[in-house]
Amino acid sequence: MTCASFEQRRRWERLSRPELARHQLSRLNQLLAAVLPSNKFYADKLGGVSPPLRSLEELSLFPDTHKSELVELADGQAGAGTRLLSANATYPAERYLRYHRTSGTHGRPLVVVDTAEDWQWWIDTWQFVLDAAEVTSRDRALMAFSFGPFIGFWSANDALLKRGAMVIPAGGLDSRARLELLQSSGATVVCGTPTYALRLAEVAAEEKIDLASGPVTRIIVAGEPGGSAPATRTRIENAWQARVIDHSGATEVGPWGYADEERRGLHVVETEFIAEFRSLKTGQPAAEGELAELVLTTLGRWGCPVIRYRTGDLVRPTWNVAGTNNFVLLDGGVLGRVDDMLVIRGVNVFPSAVEQIVRSFPEIAEFRITATRHQAMDQLRIEIEDQLQLPQRVARELKLRLGLSVHVEAVPAGSLPRFEGKAKRFIDLRTRHSENDNWT
Repeated sequence: MTCASFEQRRRWERLSRPELARHQLSRLNQLLAAVLPSNKFYADKLGGVSPPLRSLEELSLFPDTHKSELVELADGQAGAGTRLLSANATYPAERYLRYHRTSGTHGRPLVVVDTAEDWQWWIDTWQFVLDAAEVTSRDRALMAFSFGPFIGFWSANDALLKRGAMVIPAGGLDSRARLELLQSSGATVVCGTPTYALRLAEVAAEEKIDLASGPVTRIIVAGEPGGSAPATRTRIENAWQARVIDHSGATEVGPWGYADEERRGLHVVETEFIAEFRSLKTGQPAAEGELAELVLTTLGRWGCPVIRYRTGDLVRPTWNVAGTNNFVLLDGGVLGRVDDMLVIRGVNVFPSAVEQIVRSFPEIAEFRITATRHQAMDQLRIEIEDQLQLPQRVARELKLRLGLSVHVEAVPAGSLPRFEGKAKRFIDLRTRHSENDNWT
């Protein structure tokens, strides 16, 4: 896919499903032929596989790949206290030039390394996201985060540079300093998490800075489900008077999803990933619109590939999408995480669904969800910073839309944490609490 033009990307989006399947099968066979001879992890895991495969259906016979096994094997590689490579690395260490780690939000951090060729694939795949945001060489992009080992913003930085946009780093600055840099630089695009876009708007209001009249016209977000959640997206857009563009990816997978034109959700970049959907109810391939876990196979990342990787992301796939883009659409984007699902009095509830409701109240500045378990039953507590100090109205809306009675409590303004990166608004204490635990 290296150096594909905008027109080529549009042609790929218009491929019919049979044409796309042929493209994916060819890329998958190239991947297997390249990595199986030297990738010990997958040579062992896929023992007996002899490419080329004759159809994509054969992929369903392969075992899943889980993050836990990559972490455990990587830990086992550590020599003299130093971990050198990813467990699923294909080549010797000297072939790699990028070192990144997962955030550790859902378990221990996982080291992932990339070759020069892999990094080029990251940058090229990112162009689908920048297409959706209509970024050009005339844009100036403020990177509203601190650069660390997390891969997402490094790849965004290099993808923007390839497009010819000016990149304005804002690492090492607090929110007020970033807002000053935003004003003085004339940035037209902001990259960050949905949470931090809201935090910057909050600080701007405190400092009497009028974001709405500024030059920012697009905010590219990722890291949380909020970018595809209408209530969260609307709140950001109202504060900034700028368009929110969602996308999704993972350190161990790549930048796999980007917003559709109507902003109904996320398209999977199916020329670079094979997407499978495992029904949450049956464990079998999901039907149209069914709640499912997303399973991905990378096609262009040979140095550190993942095959049938269980992402843990919950989505609703639809293949019958109006328009010119035939890539599968995930209605509503990423809806939540498998690990975060709660079962409260027989009802499946995801923190993202609660956020969608809470964010519909403009008077609520911040919130936190805490889950506990009492006598084998999940329970929720929601704290809100509410200008009106009327938690009952939120509880009523939760009851109406979720069918559940939830304890909602108003807390003092500014008492809940603020976040620059991925927000940790969902506190899961279910495994730590005994039957005698309570909310205090």
